[in-house]
Amino acid sequence: MSVGKAIPHESAEGHVTGGALYTDDLVTRYPGCLHAWPVQVLHARATVDAMRVEPALAVPGVVTVLTAADVIGENNTGVARRDEVLFDTEVHYWGQAVAWVLGETEEAAKMGALAVELDVTPGDAILGIEAAIAAESFHTEPGQIARGDVAAAMKAAPRTLSGELFVGGQEHFYLETHAAIASVDEAGSVLVQSSTQHPTETQEIVARVLARPKNQVVVQSLRMGGAFGGKEVQANPIAAVAALGCVKTSRPVRVRLDRARDFAISGKRHPFLGRYEIGFDDTGRVLAFDLELWSDGGYSLDLSAPVFHRALFHADNAYHLRDVRVRGRVCKTNACSHTAFRGFGGPQGMVMIEDALDAVARALRVPPHVVRARNFYQPGDTTHYEQEVSQADRITRIWDDLKRSSEFDARWAEVARFNEAHPNEKRGLAITPVKFGISFTAKHFNQAGALVLVYKDGSVQVNHGGTEMGQGLHTKMQQVAAQALGVPLERVRVMPTRTDKVPNTSATAASSGSDLNGAAIQAACETIAERLREVAGRMLAIDPGELEIADGVVARADGQGEALPFAEVVERAYLDRVQLSATGFYRTPRIHFDEAAGRGRPFHYFAYGAAACEVEVDRFTGMYAIRRVDILHDVGDSLSPLVDLGQVEGGFMQGVGWLTQEELWWAPDGRLGTVNASTYKLPTVGELPEELHVRLLPKATEPGVVYGSKAVGEPPFMLAISVREALRQAVSAFGEAPSSVPLASPATAEQVFWAIERVTGAEERRAAE
Repeated sequence: MSVGKAIPHESAEGHVTGGALYTDDLVTRYPGCLHAWPVQVLHARATVDAMRVEPALAVPGVVTVLTAADVIGENNTGVARRDEVLFDTEVHYWGQAVAWVLGETEEAAKMGALAVELDVTPGDAILGIEAAIAAESFHTEPGQIARGDVAAAMKAAPRTLSGELFVGGQEHFYLETHAAIASVDEAGSVLVQSSTQHPTETQEIVARVLARPKNQVVVQSLRMGGAFGGKEVQANPIAAVAALGCVKTSRPVRVRLDRARDFAISGKRHPFLGRYEIGFDDTGRVLAFDLELWSDGGYSLDLSAPVFHRALFHADNAYHLRDVRVRGRVCKTNACSHTAFRGFGGPQGMVMIEDALDAVARALRVPPHVVRARNFYQPGDTTHYEQEVSQADRITRIWDDLKRSSEFDARWAEVARFNEAHPNEKRGLAITPVKFGISFTAKHFNQAGALVLVYKDGSVQVNHGGTEMGQGLHTKMQQVAAQALGVPLERVRVMPTRTDKVPNTSATAASSGSDLNGAAIQAACETIAERLREVAGRMLAIDPGELEIADGVVARADGQGEALPFAEVVERAYLDRVQLSATGFYRTPRIHFDEAAGRGRPFHYFAYGAAACEVEVDRFTGMYAIRRVDILHDVGDSLSPLVDLGQVEGGFMQGVGWLTQEELWWAPDGRLGTVNASTYKLPTVGELPEELHVRLLPKATEPGVVYGSKAVGEPPFMLAISVREALRQAVSAFGEAPSSVPLASPATAEQVFWAIERVTGAEERRAAE
């Protein structure tokens, strides 16, 4: 069995030795390669009245300056709508590139960019969600999903309360910044090596800018050093600049952003503002929930609309909301265009309901985990968009199992004893669930193709549309192919993703990479395996239906009779003129959604999980430590347990960063002040839990998905909400059973300190003085 085997990442050795190559490492293969550097405008909103490039051309080593005049086709890289001009005279955010200098060296290009003279007229910028609301600056019309009569239910509820929460954005901080290398061959076709999650879309945008058919543009994504959604759309203009430069100069062109420019130019996780009212009874059961959301989309639409819609979809998390309304809009601001990020709006929606349920629990003086459990989905329940919650019993199953394994109840009492004895240090313990829908919410993206080649020696080459960004997709696809063909893992090679091997692919996103591409590979392999069984049947003079292929051998399923090596059967097939390659195709079944009605089945299935977290907080500094985390997560029947465990752990820690440390700070002029690791605080080894226990849910087959597996990329991210709730619990322990514990997001040490000041009344006392 190849599937289900705990093996290392297929490039793990290369990752740690430096042998694994990334896009920018390929530059040595392109003699004479030029280097590009952006000409940036340092205003959040402005008009470029004039540009003089002659001083740049006088800089030694500068070859040319790319401007709008050089665009052959369309000067626009926007996807959702044509609102991203590649070379613009209207500046929409601080640091926007309005031209690119090409030089013999990167240093020459940098000096050339500084030499370009710009005449600009600054304008009035809209900075932040509140400013956009006041200015009525929006990308979208109001969107809504509702069920029941929320107004009547709220009015009839014995208790109600309201709240407001702003959740900040997050920088992707992939280790490899945006990069592309473009070259032109003797036929005039363009090859773009791109650090992109969506080679097909990058191909489309490059073709658009160059005014060429797509068959004259090939995009390859060798591997990425992280992406997390940030290279789903925003790799496109980087590739377009490289392609335009190489067509203009007939030389290869390299574009690679340094960290500061990557921070300034590329989008982040969307900041969200939520305002809610919740109605509930004396037991904590939710009777009505009314949530209004606004997201900061930045200057262009990008993927903001589907990100916002997924926030609406996931505003329930794991809780049954009978009468509910979730609504809102995407704000248009003068910031870089915010984009996809692991969870794709789901985390922002989930954290709102978790904030509300904590408020309910405190109003009733009931432990928050008790209120959460009382509102779980049960079998037969439907979401607020009327999709049945399949396997809803797993929520309670995971919850109860995790409470037992983490000794939650005993530790709850232990934390109370500690807090009573320590006036200046308090501990908090919390447990939170996750329910996350799996599929692209844009139906047409739920498809994948594969091309599998078997060579005469029995070795196998697999091509598929998914991209590898360190998440282990190629490892899983290698295992799927080996399992479906019945050959050893070492006989299978997964190739870099290229648009001339598998066309019209979807982005590797929405946690769907394994589901979609795995099913396509399985289909292609099964086609070849069926052909080989027929060949072997003739060789052995038995019914092909009695044969199976496993461990590189073709033999009867009952183990009786002669066995043939896989390579021998392949050789015979070649001699018999039997095709040894096949394409596979898969499209996700039974998904649909009517956006106008807010009803449908947008998700193929749901992934579940839960995390229990204990923290300790210092009264005088707000500093805290994560003492212990226990996680139980549902990945179905794992394709690759070691990879999946890594995804759960990594996703959780990235979520911890978003909710506790990673604070983006914009100056009043729209300049991003946190542009490197010295000013933007990422989780480090020091922030890791002192104890981390992660388990995958056993006996969790998901019918209708490749080998019974489930997606794992995004759902674990939301497990980090348990850390935020544990911090809130610790903060509350400094007060006298406060009825509410407002906590900013991210909950930095500074914000935790101020939260403590509020619950202890110290802030009010200072104000009175």
